[in-house]
Amino acid sequence: MAATTVTDSGGVRIITEVIPATDPRAAQLASSSSSPTPAVSFQVRGFRKAQPKALGTIHIFTGIIHICFGIILTVSEHENPSIPVASGVLFWLGLLLLVSGSLLVETEKRDNILLVKTCCIVNVGVILSTLVATLVHTTAITRDIPGCENTMPYQLKAEWCFNAENKILTNGLDSIFVIFCLLEFCAAVAALAFGYDAIRQHNYTCMEP
Repeated sequence: MAATTVTDSGGVRIITEVIPATDPRAAQLASSSSSPTPAVSFQVRGFRKAQPKALGTIHIFTGIIHICFGIILTVSEHENPSIPVASGVLFWLGLLLLVSGSLLVETEKRDNILLVKTCCIVNVGVILSTLVATLVHTTAITRDIPGCENTMPYQLKAEWCFNAENKILTNGLDSIFVIFCLLEFCAAVAALAFGYDAIRQHNYTCMEP
């Protein structure tokens, strides 16, 4: 049975109730106080201001698009592959984006500064890769359709080489990939900027006596 004491102090009545261990309310109070929410370090909290989950979703989504189009274009252009297909940029950039996106989403769940450092390293690779991919796609836009190049004088071209719709279609796809590369570049720069700031604050904290 709970024991209750009443104390009057300065016009205020204080009621104190002592609950025995066998009371069900004691078990409820113990369970609610024994599992405090783990604190997140201020360095990782600062990195999460960049919304890594949203940035990671962008990388994963565009990475899947790159790989899917890479498979489709590789099958359709197996005889005369274009520059993006021949270079394999759609595959290795897509895989890199999937890795980067997965790490960014994971940093939203885990309080780990090492994971933030890994994200920064991978996003440096994404930045460089998107620049290379942009160069590849813009070069493909300026070139003729594969199989329609003038390698010899008076060379006869296939009939489909004179179809302007084919060139418009390939240029349209390359232009879309250039836009995707710019989006991926901006997301990687944002993640790298916030990640670098979090790492710098962590190193400064470790150096303090």
